[in-house]
Parts: sequence; structure tokens; C-alpha cells
Amino acid sequence: MKNGINISNSILFLLIAIIVYFLVWPVPVEPNSWESPRDSRADYIYSLNQELKDIKIFWTNDGYSGPEDIILKNDKIYVGYDNGIIMSSEGIFSNTQGRPLGMAFDLEDNLIVADAIQGLISIDVNGKVTSLSIKSDSDDIPFKFVDDLDIASDGKIYFSDASSKYGYGSDRLELFEHSANGRLLVYDPKTQKTTTLLKNLYFANGVALSSDESFVLINETFMYRIQKYWLKGDKAGTSEIFIENLPGFPDNVFSNEKGIFWVALFNPRHNFVEISSNKPLLRKMVLRLPESLQPQPINHSFVLGIDEGGNVVHNLQYKADDAYSPITSVKQYENDLYFGSLTHAGWGKIEIPK
Repeated sequence: MKNGINISNSILFLLIAIIVYFLVWPVPVEPNSWESPRDSRADYIYSLNQELKDIKIFWTNDGYSGPEDIILKNDKIYVGYDNGIIMSSEGIFSNTQGRPLGMAFDLEDNLIVADAIQGLISIDVNGKVTSLSIKSDSDDIPFKFVDDLDIASDGKIYFSDASSKYGYGSDRLELFEHSANGRLLVYDPKTQKTTTLLKNLYFANGVALSSDESFVLINETFMYRIQKYWLKGDKAGTSEIFIENLPGFPDNVFSNEKGIFWVALFNPRHNFVEISSNKPLLRKMVLRLPESLQPQPINHSFVLGIDEGGNVVHNLQYKADDAYSPITSVKQYENDLYFGSLTHAGWGKIEIPK
């Protein structure tokens, strides 16, 4: 009988310890309560299809991974990997010693890179790296997670700092906390100054200028929306919602300069994120689980084409074990789409579905 009582007491103590752990064990974030917008996954315009089933995947022979962004210039392909290496069609082009994400060529053929660790950098034709900006001059806040960029015809570089609080690799914490730590910024090469244009963004991500450069888009990944910041006209200096209630997490965005923005959706919206939006304690409890037991992305390729009026005109998907996923960037060159991924080993390509 005594042994039975001891076993019962041990089980009770263990259960109490588990409950206490899930309720009070410290976590690195203080989640905020928020109301998730209407879930649009079931909307007809976002119906599941297999348009991205036949993406052709290209790997390096060196085991590099995470080709977040792809850019073409003079028939050369440039790809940035998670080890800091930027590869071209001719081999290693440069090494940022950080994490290259968004890339674009400036007016002098320098490759401008949004490096999550090194900040905004410039790489000349010989692969030499120069730092352009590591903080905003207008608010003196250092960058923690420079993410994407686009370059205007006057040379100004519009770019995002996904979070001024959490650095690269801590986006899961940003998601669980749900704080507005992101910014849209502009770097002027003439003055070499960086100015914050928009702040209080929920994980500021993809950046793209409109075809006439009258506005620039900035993706808010963790609010399922894209904002528009006006650069010209009566509304210059103001912002508004471009599109909201997206069916997934918008990552990078690219303008084909013919009136279409291509938006990469990292993944469809997740039921746990929807359910726990106004339940910060629940998110704290889940954070106390091993990361492998926390909600995970699924294998789902997802890209949208949106016109400059905010209307969805292309809905391209493929959900399967062999889907190229997650897609974190998409760019159009002629009649092909090129896909990058934060974690996949290779980059992808497909002819634009008719």
C-alpha cells in the first residue's frame, strides 16, 4: 500500500510540475492579444490548384541552401544563400559574411543587397562588399533584420527592416509576440542618409515600386496584408492598405513593371495562429514546447499576381509532399517566373501558366 501511495504522489507531483512549467516557465516574448482578420483561405479567388506542380528546381553542386532571392542581369543569374555566398552563373560572385536576402542592381551595376545581418550593402562588379547603411539616420534605430528592397530610377533604395527587436532566425518569436517592430526605409545615395518612411509594421518584408514609381508596396507578413506608401501626388508621404486578408503570409513582392505585382506567400494561414490571436497565454504555453512540436509550415507552393489596383489576377498553387516550398520570392523575367526559398536547397523556375 505504501508503495502505491508513493507512486501516486510521484505522479501527482509530476503532473503539478508539468502544469506549473506550462503556466509560468519564462519565455523570451510577451505575446500581445490581437484580432486576426477574416480568414480568406476559402475564398473562390484563392481556390487550391496545381499551377505550380511542374516547377523545375536548380541546385548548386556545393551543397548551398536557402536561395532566398534570384536576380538576372546580362544573361547571368545571381542567387544568395544562407552561408553568405552569392553565386552567379560563373561561380562564386561574393560573400557578404551575413545572410543575403533581397537583391537588385543599381544604376551603376552594383548589386545592392538587403542582408539580414550586415544591413544594406553594395557589391561592385568585382564582388567587393561596401556597407551603405546599418541604421536609420532619422530615428537612430539600428537595423536588426534588413529584408527586401527595390531601387527607383533616381537611385533611391527603398528597403525594409523586418524587425527592430528580433534578428534573423527569430521570426518565430516575432510571430508569437505579434508586435509592430518593422519599418519601411529609404536610402539616398546622394546624401548617404537613411530615412524611416513607415514604422509600426508587423514584420515588414517585401518591397516593390509601382511601374510609374508613384508608390511603393511593403508587405506586413504577420497581418496578412500589403501597405501602399505614396511617393508622388497629393497623397505623397501617406500610406493606405493596398490589399488585406490575404490567404497566407506574404513574403517578398516584385513588380514586373507592366502593372503586375508578384507576391510570394511563405505558407497559407495557420489554424493555430488564427485561434490563438487573442489568447496570448496559449501562445506562451506553446512556446514552452520543443520547437519541433510547435506549429510548422506545410509543403504548399503559393504565389499571387496582383494588379496595381489591388485586384488578384493570378492564383498559382500546389499543395503536395513534393511541392517547392516555402516560396519566399518570385520574380518575372520575360515569360518565366523564378522562385527563391529561405530554406529549400534549390531555386525554381516555371513558365507563367496561361
